[in-house]
Amino acid sequence: MDPRRNPYVPTAGAQPPELAGRSSFLIQAEIALDRALAGRYAKSFIAVGLRGVGKTVLLNRVAELAERRSFRFAMIEAHEDKRLAALLAPQLRRMTLELSRLGPLTGPMKRLGGVLKSFVSSVKVTVGDIELGIEVPPETGSADSGDLEADLPELFLALGKAAQDRGSGIAVIIDELQYMEERELSALIMALHRTSQSSLPVVLVAAGLPQLVGKIGKSKSYAERLFDFPPIGPLDPPDAERALAEPAREQGVDYTEEALARILALTKGYPYFLQEWGSQAWNAAQASPITATVVDRATEQAIESLDRSFFRVRLDRLTPVQKRYMRAMAELGPGPHRSGDIASMLGRKVTAVGPLRGELIAKGMIYSPSHGDTAFTVPLFDEFMRRAMPFEPG
Repeated sequence: MDPRRNPYVPTAGAQPPELAGRSSFLIQAEIALDRALAGRYAKSFIAVGLRGVGKTVLLNRVAELAERRSFRFAMIEAHEDKRLAALLAPQLRRMTLELSRLGPLTGPMKRLGGVLKSFVSSVKVTVGDIELGIEVPPETGSADSGDLEADLPELFLALGKAAQDRGSGIAVIIDELQYMEERELSALIMALHRTSQSSLPVVLVAAGLPQLVGKIGKSKSYAERLFDFPPIGPLDPPDAERALAEPAREQGVDYTEEALARILALTKGYPYFLQEWGSQAWNAAQASPITATVVDRATEQAIESLDRSFFRVRLDRLTPVQKRYMRAMAELGPGPHRSGDIASMLGRKVTAVGPLRGELIAKGMIYSPSHGDTAFTVPLFDEFMRRAMPFEPG
C-alpha cells in the first residue's frame, strides 16, 4: 500500500497515532498538576519500565498537559557523561525568564533571580548572561556553596515561590533518570521534599529503567514515600490490538484476526515493536485486509530494521568483554537468569564477573529484577544477540 499513507511511527519518543493503554498514567499526571496549581500537596512520580514501552512518549504528553495548564516546564534527558547541574541550569534560566515576563517584578521574582545567579556561579556552568529585565545581584549565601545537596533545595524553593507568586507552576520532566549519580539523585529528592513540605507548585515527573526504584531508595530512605513509581510495561492484548489496528482502520485498512494475533505474539505487546511491525506490514501489503501471509513477509523487514537501529545502537556502546557477557546471557534465553549461571557460561566465578555485571547495569543494558537475578533491559535482546554474534563458551 501507499507508504505515504503509512500511519505508524517506529521512532524513539515519537507520539504513536493511537496511545492505547496509558490512560491511568496520564490521569495521574493531570491530577498531580491540577493539585499543585491549586496549592495542594501533589505527589511526584517516576515511571519505570524496560526499553520500548513508550516512557519518553508519556513524558512528552505530560509536557503537553503541563503547558496547557500554564506551567513552566523543564524537559531534560539525563546522560552518563553530563551532570545534573549542567542539564538543569539552562532550563532553570529559561523558566525564570518566562516567569519574569508574566507581570511586574516582585519580591519572590527578585529573590529567584539572585539565587539563580548564585547557583550558576557556584556550579561553574555557562548558560549565558541571566537577563531578567533589570539588574538583580547574586544572593550571597543562598545556593552558592557548591554542594548540590545544599544548593538545589534552596533554588527549587525560590523557583516554587516565584511560580506561586505568578499563579503558575513548575514541572521538572526528566527522562533516563537512572543515569544520574547517587549524589545528584539525593539532591533532587531533597529539593522536591522541601517544595512539597511548603505545598509549592513544583512537580517532578520522570522515567527510567527498573533499577531506578532501588537506586532512589538507597539514595534517600524517605524517597519511596515522596514518589509514586508507576510501572510501564507491555500492552495487554486488547490495548496492543487497538494500538495496531486503529491507525490502519482510520485509513480504511483492516487486519485479519490471524494477522493481528501473529503480530501480537511476535511483539509481545511492546509499543515500539508494534509500531515497527505495523509499519512493515503496511508497506508489504497490496490491499486491505492485511493477512498473516503479509505479516510473515513483513517480519523479515521488521527484524532487519530493528537490528540495524534499535538493537545495534545499544550493542555498539559495549566493549568486547561486555558483549561477551551479554551473549552468554542470550544463550540462556530471554531471562531473567541467575548470575551464577551466566558466570558458568563464561567459565568464570561469580565474583570475577561481578564488576562486569555492574558496568552493564550502569550502562542501562541489564538490571536485577530480584537479588541474584539478571535480565535484559531491552525486550527481545536475547534473540538479537544470537543473530548478531556467535557464542564462545567459557
